[in-house]
Amino acid sequence: MIDASLDGLRIAAIVPCRNEEAAVGRVVRDLKNAVPDVDVFVYDNCSTDRTREVAEAAGAEVRVENWPGKGNVIRRALADIDADVYVMIDGDGTYDAEALPDMLQALVEGPLDHVTGVRVAHAPGVYRSGHELGNLVFNRIVSRIFGRPVTDMLSGYRVLSRRFVKSFPAVSRAFEIETELTVHAINNRVPQGEVPVRFCDRPEGSESKLRTYHDGLRIARMITRLLHHERPLALYSTLAGLMVLTALGIAAPIVQEYLRTGLVGRFPTAFGAASLVVVAFIVMVVGILLDGLRKVRQETTRIAYMTIPAVPRRPRGPALSAVTTFNALSKDNAPSNRIVRTANGSAVRPAGWTSERV
Repeated sequence: MIDASLDGLRIAAIVPCRNEEAAVGRVVRDLKNAVPDVDVFVYDNCSTDRTREVAEAAGAEVRVENWPGKGNVIRRALADIDADVYVMIDGDGTYDAEALPDMLQALVEGPLDHVTGVRVAHAPGVYRSGHELGNLVFNRIVSRIFGRPVTDMLSGYRVLSRRFVKSFPAVSRAFEIETELTVHAINNRVPQGEVPVRFCDRPEGSESKLRTYHDGLRIARMITRLLHHERPLALYSTLAGLMVLTALGIAAPIVQEYLRTGLVGRFPTAFGAASLVVVAFIVMVVGILLDGLRKVRQETTRIAYMTIPAVPRRPRGPALSAVTTFNALSKDNAPSNRIVRTANGSAVRPAGWTSERV
């Protein structure tokens, strides 16, 4: 049921599609049933089937993005569409549209800027084994590098505030867009949360566009690139430290020989070790300079973020703070069991539910 706190909000759902005629119609109808006032924009991304006709028949506004890749679609849609709240959901029918009111409510009542729908498989075997393992590995890597716990960084089901969207650069081209969204939210310390949602099998006739190894490598490259841009001092100081340790290992026998004989027997090796220390110093300086540029860029992004007001809020229950984790759905997946956990460790249900500490 839609809460009164969502009344009057312009809500836009962005549905990237490529050859999804088997599922997109149901996705559009489910979104409109869950949130009747939502404007659904289906972006046809180089489809060769009847995706466009099916989406239009279901009541969506269909737009076209000719550059292939999910990242290109999201980049175009976030720039073109004007709304208070943006919903990002895949057109393959694997995400539960009925969870959208809970996600919207969590965003508005926070107020939050970024809510991720964390996938909870409704049955064994829904996840392809390679995808599940890759997601787990990437979650841990990003959590360790950027210092914030991440539960499902590759989820394609998200709710975003206007000020988040209009301060998000969106440079990704393909499936690494979710990684970019996650790291942008963490690095800019925007208030964010997670809501568990059911994850289902694709309908018959629908095929996944995600290529496990190819897209996994793209995501790994994106993480490396984001580490270079967002944590340059940590990256370059680590490289510099490794170079110094290598130089010390190379130079140790030469120093021992010099202390024993007073002679430098392997001058080229000594020169190489000294050169490696110099290079390490240069690398460290580069890291310091890039870190200064990062701070300037973050301040500029923050200024752009602050110029846009938060989502209008009509509070009815306890406000939510930045969410770090959640309780999984119970076996019956009843909506009353959906709980979001705040940073202080207390579990708070969205408005209209009874608060509960766990």
